[in-house]
This record gives sequence, C-alpha cells and structure tokens, in this order.
Amino acid sequence: MANDLAGKVAIITGGAGGIGKALAEELAARGGYLVLADINSELLEKTAAELRACGTQLDAKTVDVRDAAQVRALVEDAHRELGRIDYIFNNAGVNVCAELRDTTLEDWNLLIDVNLRGVVHGVHAAYPIMREQGFGHIINTASAAGLIPAAAEGAYGATKHAVVGLSSTLRIEAASFGVKVSVVCPGLVDTPILDSTKYVKLDPEALRKISPGKPIRPRKAARQILRGVDRNRFYILLTPTVHALWRLHRYAPETSLGVGRIAVRLFRRERTDDD
Repeated sequence: MANDLAGKVAIITGGAGGIGKALAEELAARGGYLVLADINSELLEKTAAELRACGTQLDAKTVDVRDAAQVRALVEDAHRELGRIDYIFNNAGVNVCAELRDTTLEDWNLLIDVNLRGVVHGVHAAYPIMREQGFGHIINTASAAGLIPAAAEGAYGATKHAVVGLSSTLRIEAASFGVKVSVVCPGLVDTPILDSTKYVKLDPEALRKISPGKPIRPRKAARQILRGVDRNRFYILLTPTVHALWRLHRYAPETSLGVGRIAVRLFRRERTDDD
C-alpha cells in the first residue's frame, strides 16, 4: 500500500476499536478517506471525533454486520458518494471461549452470524463494485484459530476456518478482474475482544497466563496488516508464535494435534467446575 493514499477509499467494519481503529489511524496517516462502521454507536462517534480532530476525512456509520441490507447500504452509499472503493476490511468479530461440549446453539449462531456472515455480507456487497471498477482489495479478518486447532475455541475456530476458505477461493476467482484478496490471521492482540469474549466455565485471567505468546499492540498489528496488503500477500500472519504453530500444523499435523491435546489438558485445569 503506497504511503500516499489521497483520493483512495477504505471501508472498515468493526472500526470503532481494537484492530479496526488501529487500521483507521494508520490509513488516516497515509491520507486515505475512511468509512468506519461499527455496531457500537457511542464508541464509533468517539473514534470518529478523534480522527477528525487530526484532519482525517471520514464517514461513520452504525452498522450491524449481521444485517445484509445494512452492509449493502454501507458499501453502496460509499461508492455512490465517493465514486470508488479501494479497500474493504471485513474486520468485525466476536468470540466465545468454550469447549464444544459447553457451546450452546445461541453461541454458534452468534459466531456464525458475525464472524462468517458478516464477512460474507461485506464481500457480497463490495465484490461486484470492485469487479466493475477493475480494482480493489478485500481484506478479511480470520484468526490463528482459522489455521490451527485451538483449545476451547472450536466454534470460533470453525467460523474463522470458513473465512480462510472463502478468502482463498475468492482470491483465485477475483484475480482476473483486478481484485485482490487477503486474509488476516492474528494471534493475541491487545484489543477489547479479549475482555468482551464470553468465557464459559473458564477463568480468563488464568487462560491468558497459559496462552502461547504475549498480546501485541493494535497499532503494531495494523502496520503488519498494511505491510501485507501492500505486498499483496494472501496470508497475513501477525506474530512469530502464529507463524511457528501454522508451520507445525502444515508440515507435522499429528504433532500439531498432540500440542493441541496438551493445550486442552492445560485449559481444563482452569475450568470452574469438575464435570
């Protein structure tokens, strides 16, 4: 991504906080026009005000990515008003940290609706516009849990594996239209999702102590993401731990599953019941 983004338009869902906000800050510093979307109206307005105070040009829209009509309106309005869409970051997400035996259908539906359908809605709205204009870059946020087995993240990981699969097929189909596709697979990033995650029969503080690696700061994550976008990388992995675990799973899958079983035993020590 060139340092001079003047005249270019970037849509970011989940743009009010965490990685989304950090991406907005980095893109703003490069002169891009931003369209921020988030379900949290109060936080969105606060973030928008901070960016506007620094001279950033942006629109801020309250959007629930579970609603296809809202996402379509977000994208189509931006295109109609600004004349182009250069980037869409399908970044909004939620997490439920629970063993599959403790995961309710309500949990499954929430994760699928936000993490998978939210991405589908963004792609479905932006891809036709990008095909017609002959350029654009779709960046979907998945997770390390979308690449490797993750203890107590079965349902979350399932949605993120789906995002990786969607993105890989879209990348090969979209290339002939001039449209690029990347998938972001973070490990631990110090964002509000760590606090907003629903933990089921698990102690979050205890889990953080045994989780591999330390969280990185959102701005560092955003810079790494944009570096990957600039280089048109498909997989954008954010930490050395994620790189190592992904390579292990690719080249020694049985060993990777063994590491996962060890993680399950460690996590079960932190269960808040004994069933």
